[in-house]
Amino acid sequence: MMDADRVLSLLAAFRGEGIDVWIAGGWGIDALVGKETRVHGDIDLLHRAEDESRLTGLLEGLGFRETLDWRPARYVMTGSDGAEIDLHPLEFQEDGSALQGSLREGEPFRYPAECFAEGVIGGTRVHCVSVAQQIEFHRGYEPRSVDMHDMALLRKAFGVETHF
Repeated sequence: MMDADRVLSLLAAFRGEGIDVWIAGGWGIDALVGKETRVHGDIDLLHRAEDESRLTGLLEGLGFRETLDWRPARYVMTGSDGAEIDLHPLEFQEDGSALQGSLREGEPFRYPAECFAEGVIGGTRVHCVSVAQQIEFHRGYEPRSVDMHDMALLRKAFGVETHF
């Protein structure tokens, strides 16, 4: 499992090496609402593509190994206890926006500059993606129960509309 203490420990390790990450997915939503609302088996992290080898090396030193390679879109590193870190490399643009490769040639995922936000995990301010970006990421697939939970949190906390 990926609890708040482990998340904060990982973030501190990245920060100590000067590696920027932004939290997305379920932990990103919990950061936006400022509290842990459910059990998380993984964490989704966005990072600068140029930091990939340092990030991967750091995680290997912490006992993680690569278990999935869907580059350029994402790759997954798994700890010996089964906890997963779902990593998404970003190419930042001069205007502060970013592009993430996808499995469809010429159709990258786009991150507007204003989607890079802050939230709170365990009383600590963390970098995450915005409410609007979280909603955008939850389009185009059949939602799981955790996705329904996460979107309900955003509706309640921020008064936004979601598509499910």
